[in-house]
Amino acid sequence: MARICERFDDLGADGTPARLGIMGGTFDPIHIGHLATAEQAREAYGLDAVVFVPAGNPVFKKHRRVTPAVDRLALCRLAVASNPAFCVSALEIERGGDTYTVDTLRELRAHYPANVELFFITGADAVAHIVKWRESAAIADLAHLIAVTRPGYALTAERKREIEDEGSFDVSYLEVTALAISSSDLRARLREGRSIRYLTMQSVRDYILEHGLYGEADDAAERAEEVPATGADDAGDAPGRSPRAAAASGLAGAGKEALR
Repeated sequence: MARICERFDDLGADGTPARLGIMGGTFDPIHIGHLATAEQAREAYGLDAVVFVPAGNPVFKKHRRVTPAVDRLALCRLAVASNPAFCVSALEIERGGDTYTVDTLRELRAHYPANVELFFITGADAVAHIVKWRESAAIADLAHLIAVTRPGYALTAERKREIEDEGSFDVSYLEVTALAISSSDLRARLREGRSIRYLTMQSVRDYILEHGLYGEADDAAERAEEVPATGADDAGDAPGRSPRAAAASGLAGAGKEALR
């Protein structure tokens, strides 16, 4: 069977009950909003692990150029390296074609034993349209849904009831720390030669500069803020979609058929 992610490929294999969080998105690029959201969901729901799943061919992103999957995958791996509860899976990228949440959840469900519960983490704004996702009823059967709130967006109690009634969805709502950060903002900053320091992991920033991603990322404005190394790493550390990629500007930019 194909590998999901090396760190947690055998989760639950010994029969011990386990909980796996799934966070998908375009992650173009990944930032601390995504990481903080995943960590807060892990803590709130007692998740044993969270797997980040970068989209291969994001259906809802065809209005703009998406950074090559190999780079987005590398950025995600760098971003999660310091958290022992996080890992990254290339399953959507390796699958090829358009990406839908239901396909990914089915693949994960087939891989892990029944004693591993799946928790799909996405933005509350994405959940508001969940009945329009491909095979939404199947999604509800495959995983618990964690709908994460983001700055400036909240579902009313009435809308929450409507969502549950429309598709018999069991949705949990999690309010996370408001980090008004989005992938689109990071891309704009990089194009304009502005700093992204502290908005993402230092290793992610270094990779972006080294590979010249997102426009003129390495011009004088970015270089001018360089300071001598102290030996300390930056502390570092937003998923749903209908084609699953709608998502990751960020949770603060959040929702996977809208956190990407």
